[in-house]
Amino acid sequence: MPDAPEPSALHTHAMDNLRFIRQTMERAGPFTAVPGWGGVLIGVIALAASAVAGPLADARWLVIWLAAATVSVGVGVAAIMLKVRASASPFFAAPLQRFALAYLPPLAAGAVLTGVFATGGLTARLPGCWLLLYGTALATGGAMSVRIVPIMGLFFMALGTAAFVAPVAFGNAFMAAGFGGLHIGFGLIIARKYGG
Repeated sequence: MPDAPEPSALHTHAMDNLRFIRQTMERAGPFTAVPGWGGVLIGVIALAASAVAGPLADARWLVIWLAAATVSVGVGVAAIMLKVRASASPFFAAPLQRFALAYLPPLAAGAVLTGVFATGGLTARLPGCWLLLYGTALATGGAMSVRIVPIMGLFFMALGTAAFVAPVAFGNAFMAAGFGGLHIGFGLIIARKYGG
């Protein structure tokens, strides 16, 4: 008669199976830590930058918007960290990694094009570039997230396209509408429907 498995070996095997199942579910799940309230705060920062920068797309305008973007990145990362911590998930879990791999390349392209546009005297065309590429980042990263995120990305892309078609004098208004208005509007929806 074969020996019965030792209870400790059976327990270890069961724990390994549970760990595997949990890791598989984490990899398969969407990235849900998109920060709603963080998005609202980013929108407020953008509206303040728009008011201070004014309508002209000159060097001062560029510095103000780049400063607002830097502060907004910090707010966004902090808000994601808080939301991940509240969910008791590991910060660098597979859903966040997939989101980042899809989200960051369009932002990197935007950083490169910012330098190209600024040195080429095309600063007035940056609103279209930024809105379009940020929207692309949200649409691609949002494919790994909750459904509202890629929808928000499509709205940003539409605004970016409109900013390229509109007279350059409206660039700052498009920035306020996108980075301010869309962030606040969608941030409130995310905060209400997806837990902050």
